[in-house]
Amino acid sequence: MRVLFIGDIVGGPGRRAVAELLPRLVDQHRVDLVIANCENAAGGFGATPEICDQLFKVGVDVLTSGNHIWDKKEIYPYLNSQERLLRPINYPPGAPGRGELVLTAPGGERVAVLNVIGLIFMDHTDDPFRAAQAAVERFRAETPVIIVDMHAEATSEKMAMGWFLDGKVSAVVGTHTHVPTADERILPGGTGYLTDIGMTGPFDSIIGMRQEEALEKFLTLLPRRFEVAAGNVRLNSVLLDLDGETGRCRAIQRVSLPLPGR
Repeated sequence: MRVLFIGDIVGGPGRRAVAELLPRLVDQHRVDLVIANCENAAGGFGATPEICDQLFKVGVDVLTSGNHIWDKKEIYPYLNSQERLLRPINYPPGAPGRGELVLTAPGGERVAVLNVIGLIFMDHTDDPFRAAQAAVERFRAETPVIIVDMHAEATSEKMAMGWFLDGKVSAVVGTHTHVPTADERILPGGTGYLTDIGMTGPFDSIIGMRQEEALEKFLTLLPRRFEVAAGNVRLNSVLLDLDGETGRCRAIQRVSLPLPGR
């Protein structure tokens, strides 16, 4: 089976890229399941129920997130009611929503999706490694096809999670930093790995935000209100070819497309 995982969707430009480019990608690569990280989909910070519904409508099957999922308070009740929107599993008990999902793909394969957040340079959460291990043990009673969104700042922590779960999951792919890495590979145990998918949004920017405000923040250290940039919009994703019986990754490929005219 083929799974397309779209990197962090940033604001309106990122949403437009998904709406306009996703149908072509699904047809071209014969995609069975689409996952996307949406934590920056609302103006670069958080997501709203309306935006999530829009992304589901244009063909995304599962939405993952990260630390910015809490930026829009209206998402809290939606997290409790919409099982296809995940927040990192290793937030403490009592946080809205859930961090894992097992669903049936159109081809009949059972697929597990896990969202976990790192600790380095991030807000304090529970141990991501133990949380991931416990979830994977539950998943493997239902399916060998397990996909992990490792939402983290440090490349070392993402790599550590890849090696930690090698042979236990189908893929570990990184989100959060908005900068795509070129280290896609299949680890010895059969797990597909990529440190960061990159963002889906404007690349003439500083990780999606207008250069002017971001530069002023760096130069003055004063608080600034960031706005989503507009130029050179791209959709960054990773295509995973998975064995539905064993769960092993057969191929992993980065897929990047420009949004015409943007």
